[in-house]
Amino acid sequence: MGATAIRSAAAFPGLQLSGVITSSPDKEGKDAATFGRLDTDTGVTATTDVDAALAGCDAVAYMASGDIRPDEAIADIERCLRAGKHVVTPSLYSLYDPRSAPQEWVDRLTQAADEGGATMLVSGVDPGWGNDALAVTAAGLCTRIKAIHCQEIFDYSTYNQPFAVRVSCGFGGSMDEVPMMLLPSIPTMVWGGNIRLIGRGLGLEIDEITEEVERLPLEESVDTVMGRFEKGTQGAFWLKVIGKSRGRERIIIDHITRIHASCAPDWPYPDEGVGDHRVIVDGDPQLTLVSRADVPGGTRADGGNTTAANRLLGAIDWLANQKPGIYDGLDVPLHPPLPPEVEATRWAD
Repeated sequence: MGATAIRSAAAFPGLQLSGVITSSPDKEGKDAATFGRLDTDTGVTATTDVDAALAGCDAVAYMASGDIRPDEAIADIERCLRAGKHVVTPSLYSLYDPRSAPQEWVDRLTQAADEGGATMLVSGVDPGWGNDALAVTAAGLCTRIKAIHCQEIFDYSTYNQPFAVRVSCGFGGSMDEVPMMLLPSIPTMVWGGNIRLIGRGLGLEIDEITEEVERLPLEESVDTVMGRFEKGTQGAFWLKVIGKSRGRERIIIDHITRIHASCAPDWPYPDEGVGDHRVIVDGDPQLTLVSRADVPGGTRADGGNTTAANRLLGAIDWLANQKPGIYDGLDVPLHPPLPPEVEATRWAD
């Protein structure tokens, strides 16, 4: 996500890349283009001097992982807010819906934002715009709604992120061990906030969230960009996080995820390529929106990550004109308005 954010920030309408912070001394002094896979140097070099980088910016796109280091991520973001810098980040799942987040986190970050006169948005693609703002927008095209499904259907064979794939998701691991992402209560921590956001945006009180998980082993060993995944190890899972209101399933977030296309042949596949996101409204009319994102020379995962980075970067100008505080994916328009002369620079040659 750091590399993706650099690539986006270097060209995003109305923004200028002013600094790149790294925790790795071997990256210090290298041009940001090295990390963002850009053809030409940006003139901005990576630094380990956080104070110097903060002194030269108005906003921070915080892209470091918060999955296994939430306390450190909170402290980093708090530091930025106290310094008066607006913060956008995908790193803390609990804060996708601040009303669902640990109160201690909310209090700390709200106080920091107030002291610094700064704002904050936590969002991504899934969880993120694919199952909050897009779902609520889609529902606005319907007269009546029975249920809403938000789905990610993805083949991870091209996603070269070994920790996320092998450890968090458990692909290639024993079927006797439940991976981190699928442990009880973790899915609700990650996606429960988005379910509540959709409900709130559509006037529905979610009074219960449940989880369902089905896992399947690989029937044959397969080779991927991350190496071999052996027969009999976890090859696919179908995760459902279900928001209920008065006993009825109303908002469902599905993840249908494989390490290879050969696994789970009876489960849904993407319409095209290795993955897509969908919003399916069971209502009047029956409505399905399918989104896919591709970037030159990248994978479909790179495309999805780019939409997440652009959602966050696009929020900065809007956030800069709001009262200090923490905002969510329904507060911030999916396409916040920019001055026409700035918006016009989005058009490519």
